[in-house]
Amino acid sequence: MNASDSVLNLVRPDILALSAYRSARKEAKGGRVWLDANENPKTPAASLPSETLAKDGRMNLNRYPEPQPAELVAQLAALYGVAPAQVLVTRGSDEGIDLLLRTFCRAGQDAILITPPTYGMYVVAAGIQGASTVTVPLIRDKNFALDAAAVLVAVLAAPKPSGEGGTPEVKLVFLCSPNNPTGGLLDRAAVLSLVQSLATRAIVVVDEAYVDFSGQPSLAAEISANPNLIILRTLSKAYGLAGARVGTIIADPAVIAVLQKVIAPYPVPSPVLTAALAALAPAGLAAARNSVETLIAERARLAAALAKLPAVKRVWPSDANFLLVEVADAAKAMAAGRAAGVIWRDRSKDAPHSIRITVGTAEENNATLEVLSRPELL
Repeated sequence: MNASDSVLNLVRPDILALSAYRSARKEAKGGRVWLDANENPKTPAASLPSETLAKDGRMNLNRYPEPQPAELVAQLAALYGVAPAQVLVTRGSDEGIDLLLRTFCRAGQDAILITPPTYGMYVVAAGIQGASTVTVPLIRDKNFALDAAAVLVAVLAAPKPSGEGGTPEVKLVFLCSPNNPTGGLLDRAAVLSLVQSLATRAIVVVDEAYVDFSGQPSLAAEISANPNLIILRTLSKAYGLAGARVGTIIADPAVIAVLQKVIAPYPVPSPVLTAALAALAPAGLAAARNSVETLIAERARLAAALAKLPAVKRVWPSDANFLLVEVADAAKAMAAGRAAGVIWRDRSKDAPHSIRITVGTAEENNATLEVLSRPELL
């Protein structure tokens, strides 16, 4: 046994067995058009004057930042139409997911419920925490609709643990709307009915990373009447700040107070604070609105053009900044894209022969159409 093996023997066995979240960016080489990670192709805040990005001494990096910067919290609360006491700023939505698992789920005793196909980090965070996962698939034949009745049955059927061997209790229900990777919104009435039915039994977490592209209002306004509802938001998508990692948990003030006990100190670095405040200034907000409008128009153009290609079998309806596309052969399509430097995400494990294509600039979308129009992909 070498030294590394002896150290690994000290690691929790369930962590050694865990399948880590894999970014397509790690697996693709030589890309020139990156349409795999649902990023905004432009950074709206980049057009702001440089003096805006370094005002008020915010770049004094020898000082720790505020744990929850009051100005940013206030701006985010205004953006999302909630009270500052309902806001917790996190390092992207991924930290929000991790915080919720660590706060609500006891290792080896509790569980989360997911509705696949959905975002992979829910399961990874559960595995790290030692929580189990219950699955209730979306209804594929209804454009991946939420099966709220089945979710309710699954949660209520899981008895509370009673000593060794007890069935884990579902504490968190994760719903992604618009859903990743399918792109569709979950029915609002069905989600709220589920929240109300589980009022004393489980937390319903609605991940709204892509809601800005849907034209529909957030569910955040419903939190005051439903304290078991939690919303996840991010500046990574519509606001073009994926590299800054600014997420938000919106929840009942009592829940926020508990989460503040768990979150690491100083989660908002000073340069990130500066970038976020610039994006939330009037010019930044206007740029973000323009970017969203452009991407929605490009989404419609790209979806219509893809649907006409012989190699494309189906384009699923999308309210996000990406499209789930069923092709004749996903492996061939992905290989052709890589050869041309156009990188998408293979989601054929979620939906047969399907790839997920981020909506990029007009030029990037044209590159997608050029590759997928090739006759050898039939």
